[in-house]
Amino acid sequence: MRIISGTLKGKKIELPRDKSTRPLRDLVKESIFNVLEHSNKIQTKIKDAIILDLFSGSGSFGLEAISRGAKKVTFIENYFNAYEVILKNINNLNCQDFSELKNYDCFQFIDGADTKNSKFDLIFIDPPYKEKNINILLDKIIEKKMLDKSGLLIIHRHKKDDIKLSSKISIIDERFYGISKIIFAN
Repeated sequence: MRIISGTLKGKKIELPRDKSTRPLRDLVKESIFNVLEHSNKIQTKIKDAIILDLFSGSGSFGLEAISRGAKKVTFIENYFNAYEVILKNINNLNCQDFSELKNYDCFQFIDGADTKNSKFDLIFIDPPYKEKNINILLDKIIEKKMLDKSGLLIIHRHKKDDIKLSSKISIIDERFYGISKIIFAN
């Protein structure tokens, strides 16, 4: 897996060696960034954005955002093998100044978040497909006002996922790429 565009274009991203983490496919990642850059429906841009990457996996989404000019990415990953891979990727790509990495459960991180210092322009949520408590997470993010007023939620789910998302968010767009469903909301 590699960085697709920006200052780190072509640089390699390490992946966890086991099957406990589902990497974000390059096609899906590139499509998300194309929507962010070119959609008239979405006003949030990556350049200078403050981003929260929940269930970070290898960190590929956040690292791609840094390569494209994000100001800061906070990576949250509780699986220690994946956490170590993200740390290695951050160091290999010299992204320490733009990154904050936390080895936390995403739900616990949101519960303990300092809402005065935790406003994000973009929150990327990529839980395991089997995760059914996505609405608890979304509701907490909205209740704690972690998303900037003009901010954007990007949620990655399986295309057959039939969980009705929280009424506290507004879906702007929904896209399908292979087995992936990408939801853009605020």
